[in-house]
Amino acid sequence: MAKRRSRANTDFDDADEAPVPPPPASCWLCERPLGRRVEWHHPVPKSWGGRSVVGVHPICHRALHANFTNAELARIGEDVAVLRGVEVVARFLNWVAGKDPDFHAPTARRRV
Repeated sequence: MAKRRSRANTDFDDADEAPVPPPPASCWLCERPLGRRVEWHHPVPKSWGGRSVVGVHPICHRALHANFTNAELARIGEDVAVLRGVEVVARFLNWVAGKDPDFHAPTARRRV
């Protein structure tokens, strides 16, 4: 009988599975300190070959995916300055700047 591997097991046998890096001190997008919840965002989506991950607030993660398609995120890549320069993201960053690190609100979808 094969040995079952626990989900909590940190020994990774597969090349695709990798341990999650420790959370950074600040959000990749808004640069505010991170709160209790940290989500991992692929600047270049996995479906487009991205492997690196960055820590972001849940609200920042939702804002990115609400305003950009995976193709757009793949073209922009890891250049966070380009993302911050987009008008809708700049307005979001100005709005969220004074909020608590654990603040969360519903995120509206992009208007087409």
